[in-house]
Amino acid sequence: MVIKIKKILVPLDGSANSFRGLDVAIHMARESHATITGLYVAGIVKPRTSDPITTLEKILLGYAQKIMKKAKLKAAQKGILFFDRVSYGDDGQRIVEVAEKQNFDLIVIGSRGMGAAKELFLGSTSNYVLHKSKKPVLIVK
Repeated sequence: MVIKIKKILVPLDGSANSFRGLDVAIHMARESHATITGLYVAGIVKPRTSDPITTLEKILLGYAQKIMKKAKLKAAQKGILFFDRVSYGDDGQRIVEVAEKQNFDLIVIGSRGMGAAKELFLGSTSNYVLHKSKKPVLIVK
């Protein structure tokens, strides 16, 4: 069975490992003529559109924009189309949901991010995604 890779999801949290994952995804995207979507998950409950934006949301969204700008530039330098997306909630769960709902062909994720809970070999988020995703997962160390 040959899997055609056209859409790659790369969770980004600003850590060096998440950008290593992006580098691998860019290489793969060049080989397979795929697009990349960077996903930043803000670890807060999704605000209602009627609520005023809080200081914490402003900080998180500003941080997400900074990460996505850097990622988009890296991808553009290699001729790869990059889309950015911000989501809210539990990072592992949201990554799996987005990959499924948006029908991504592959998730490329860094082995450890910025999460406080560090597991021995894999970060808790990459471990969750590896075990819960129905989509193929590539973990980059």
